[in-house]
Parts: sequence; structure tokens; C-alpha cells
Amino acid sequence: MTDFRTPITDWLPITKKEVEMHGWEELDVILISGDAYVDHPAFGTAVIARIIESEGFRIAIVPQPNWQDDLRDFKKMGKPRLFFGVTSGCMDTMVNHYTAGRRKRSTDAYTPGGKAGFRPDYACVAYTKILKELYPDVPVLLGGIEASLRRVTHYDYWEDKLWPNILSKSGADMLIYGMGEMPLRAIMQLADIGVPLSSMTHIPQTAFLVPRGSDLPDAELWKTLQLNSHEKCMRDKIAFAANFKHVEQESNKTKANRLTQDVGDHTLVINPPYPPMTEKQIDTSFDLPYTRLPHPKYHKRGKLPAFEMIKFSINMHRGCFGGCSFCTISAHQGKFVSSRSETSILKEVDQVVKMPDFKGYISDIGGPSANMYKMKGKVEAICDRCVAPSCIHPVICSNLDTSHKAMTDLYRKVDSHPEVKKAFVSSGIRYDLLTKSYNKNGDEEVMDEYMDQLVSRHVSGRLKVAPEHTSDDTLKIMRKPSFKHFHEFKKSYEKANEKHGLNQPLIPYFISSHPGCEEKDMANLAAETKDMGFRLEQVQDFTPTPMTVATIIYYTGVHPYTLRPVYTAKSAKQKKNQHLYFFWYKRENHKLIREKLTNMGREDMIEKLVGDRKRANKKEIIKNRKEDTRGPRKGKKRRS
Repeated sequence: MTDFRTPITDWLPITKKEVEMHGWEELDVILISGDAYVDHPAFGTAVIARIIESEGFRIAIVPQPNWQDDLRDFKKMGKPRLFFGVTSGCMDTMVNHYTAGRRKRSTDAYTPGGKAGFRPDYACVAYTKILKELYPDVPVLLGGIEASLRRVTHYDYWEDKLWPNILSKSGADMLIYGMGEMPLRAIMQLADIGVPLSSMTHIPQTAFLVPRGSDLPDAELWKTLQLNSHEKCMRDKIAFAANFKHVEQESNKTKANRLTQDVGDHTLVINPPYPPMTEKQIDTSFDLPYTRLPHPKYHKRGKLPAFEMIKFSINMHRGCFGGCSFCTISAHQGKFVSSRSETSILKEVDQVVKMPDFKGYISDIGGPSANMYKMKGKVEAICDRCVAPSCIHPVICSNLDTSHKAMTDLYRKVDSHPEVKKAFVSSGIRYDLLTKSYNKNGDEEVMDEYMDQLVSRHVSGRLKVAPEHTSDDTLKIMRKPSFKHFHEFKKSYEKANEKHGLNQPLIPYFISSHPGCEEKDMANLAAETKDMGFRLEQVQDFTPTPMTVATIIYYTGVHPYTLRPVYTAKSAKQKKNQHLYFFWYKRENHKLIREKLTNMGREDMIEKLVGDRKRANKKEIIKNRKEDTRGPRKGKKRRS
């Protein structure tokens, strides 16, 4: 709950009255967000707003404006001096609104009370069009994950077609992609001396449109790589697939090329990203004066589920070098890990323990992949030349420092805080980094020490890991290690539990219908995980989201790096058939599973997975006979 002893002016203003309470007569920037306002470093809207504030500008937020009435929410703050900022929030709107089966969700974790319906589909586009109609002379700057992942021609699963870049679709003036601190600071510093957005064509990690056929600005700064045009992508799926390889590689280089793509009467220009943030830079972002609480206006509307989940958690780093084919983390945060200093993290621990309702338990101390803190290339020059989308697939790079020592030391320091009873690692770990057969260059003693510390002090009853599949062919397309390494990790984890007299289940995550996965692979997955003693809970059907390898395969039918065909389950029936095998233990599924295994010619798996039908029928007959001889059960009438 909100601590009402905190003055309202400690939050950034979200009403005209609050603007006046700050003593401001005019705003420099107004930020429109699809999320409710939570002033916490895990919420992008708060981070961006606090950065703008730290540069000396007057900033207000309009969270979840009503787009269906007279648009008073878009008008209430008036016109900003510099520009409007627009973000959908912490999620792509369509992922937030719809399931993998395209069914409308009934809840929204980023809205008070978890209520759905407080933002439009394609929020960035909807908000920008409204602003351009109301204030045609005021620039609009897009940011956040929705804008970032839709910055180039992309496949939209919910409309089942290609869309042009989101600048063309929305009419916005500029876009920041990825984690926006560095480009935003550069933009604000130029804005402070009167430079308009339209002249800021040299800032890294931004995208904008120029008239087609015109000379590209700042040609001397970068080499330029031209992608297949949007129109060609619409005609030719292979041309669209070929684009993705360049987009992914240039997004994950320390010294990248500029990308361009023709679309209609314009050319899209995507400047290369900034280098990974330094420790000092990322500390600065996390050390801003957040209240760490939702805005007080929400206290009567119910709790914010997303905030409740993370309010006592701490993010140690950003970025993920896993490069999983279905994941958008590296597409948005990048593959290079930027880690905070111990000082910054421990300072946040001091803040968390003082929060209202804190009972001594930090719910998570982790990151996108919890055990990548402080991991980076040993020789930076080698990383500068690298174009690989993953540092750990198909093997762990020999130049990658995978030491877990810094994490183990930090866990112990957090653990020793007098107000902390337990600090859990709940965000999921990369088990392959702790598996000696896969992480061959890792220090076994350091890995064992980390595992011992993790298991004995930081598991909240269950440990989540994500092997994702058991089929090596599917895992190869996923950019995940062979499932044999998970078997090894499970043994190591159970051994550590036994050492400490603990019984903390391992909870594996799996995906069905991923490109490269056939129905027989799901049957094998069910059989193998059953043999390991799992009844799967954390399962999902593959959802094609913009800017992932798997989505490109789903739409085009080919792998973007090889342009070779890859099978993908696409129809509702095919996807349902694959998902079924997760739940082999439900009796109502047994008949259908038997039929499918028979049709596949895999009768050998029937007894292994769901039991022999004749034997099952015989057991049922014997059970019924016993019922008859015993007479009716107490409290129940015998059927006539």
C-alpha cells in the first residue's frame, strides 16, 4: 500500500493541480503512458520521466488516458514546450491484451485492481494519432518496448500481416529503441539549447523518417546498410526474412552500421545503438529519487498486480546474452550485460527494507536471467568484432567470463543485512551456465559455491528454470542447449538440496508449437519429463511477437539466417494437439493421446505415457465389481 506520509510532490505530477503544486506554469515534456504510474525503477515510464527531471526539465505524466471520450485527458496538461513522449508501457499492448490463441485477456497487471480495458490496442499508434490531431505542430517522441520492437517492417500476429515501421504507422517524429537512458539524455541536452527533434539526426539509438531519395544526414558518421524495402517485404517473404539477420546483428554490435529501409514516400533511418551502459551510467539511472510506490490516486482503485509482484525486488543488471529465438529481451535490452555496482544495489536494499509492509523478505534479486551479473567479454576487442546473436549458443564463447563469484559475494552481503531475513532469486536462472558439461570453461569450484549458496539461502520453496524443450532439433532452433545438460543440472540441484536437508522442487518451463517442433517432439517431451517425475505446470504455447527469430520463421516458413524451410504448427488444431501433451496426467486426455500416438505409429509410447488401455479397462472393471460387492457408499444412493 502507499505510504501517505510521503508528500504528493515526491511523485511527478499527473494532474494539473499537481503541476501547480510543483510551482510550474509550463511543462517542457508531457509523457503519455499505457501503464498506471508507479514511481519505481522497474517501470519504464518512471525511469524516463525521472531522467527528464534530472536534466532540469519540467515533466508530467498522463497515465492511461481515456481515448474513447472527448479526449480531455490528452488536453488537461495543455501543450508542452518541447515534445510529447509516448509509450505503451512495460509491455507490447497486444501481448498485454491477448493470449497466444488471440483470446482477449480479462485482466491487466499494470492497471489498478488488475482491470482490463484502460488502454487501446496498439497504444503507441492510437495515442500518437490523437496527439497529432490535437497538436499537429508539437513533435512526438516514441519509446518503450512496443515502439522498440516495431521500429522496422514487422509481422503482427494479431492482424496476421506485415506492418511498416511504427513511425510510418503512427505519424510520430522520432523513436528511441532499446533502453532509452543514453539517447534520451542526449536529446534533452540538445533540447535545452533550442535544437528541435527534427535536427537531431546524429543521435545513436534513434530512428526517424526522411523523404525518399533525399541525401541521408550525417553520412560521415556511420556506414549504411540498406534493407529490403517494406514494399518488397510485402511481396516477398524471403526478402523480409533476409532483413531480420541484419537487424538482429546490427542491434547487438558494439560498433554497428546504420540501417535504412524505404517505405512509401519515405526512408526509415535507424542509427546504431549506444555502447553498453557503464556501471556508473546504469547506477545513475537506478539511483534517481524514486518513491518506489504507485501514485496515491490509485489507493482506492485496488492494488497493481505488477507492482505487488516486484515491489520488494531488486534488479542487478540489464541485458541477456542468451539470444533465445523466441525472446525479445536481447532485441530490446541488447545481448551485452550492464551490471550495477554493489554499492548501488546495497543502497537499494536499504531503501527496500524501509518500505511500508516489508516483512524481511526480498522477493527477487536478479535480472532478465538472474545469474548473468558482472558477466562480460574477457577481451573487449573480440566482442567488438563479434556478430553472433548469442554468447552461449551453440557453445559458450571462450571469451565470455561466466564467473559466478561476484554474485555469490553479493548474495552474502545482502543476506547479512540486519533487516533481511531472506533474499530470494525468483527471476529464473540459466542452468546451462552452472552445468559443467556445457560450461566447460567455467571454474567448477566457483560454480559449486554459487549453487550451494543459491540452494541453501535463496530459493523460495521452488526454483524456476527454463529448458523449454527436450528435442535437440527444436532446442537448436530455440538457441538453447541440449536437454541432456538439464538432466545433469537436476542431479546437481538435488544433491545440493540433500546436503542441506531441503526439499525444494525444480520447476521447469516448456513451450509448445515453437518453430521446429512437431507433434512427435511433444510426445517425447511428455514421456521424458514424466520419467523425470515432473507434472508440468509452467507451460505456454508459442506466441509470435515482433522482432524475434521464431516469429520470422512462423510467418515466412524459413530460418532468417539460412533461408531454409522450418516446420511450424500454425493452425489452432495443430497448436492444440501439441499443447495437449503437457497434460498427459489428466484422464480426460488419455483417449485422444492414445489415438494420436497410434496414428503416429508410436504405440510403444502409449503404455509409457498414459498406460495400456486394456489394462486400464481391466482395472476399472475390477474397481466396479468391488463397489458392487461392498454395496452403496455411505451417504449415496445405489443407482437403480
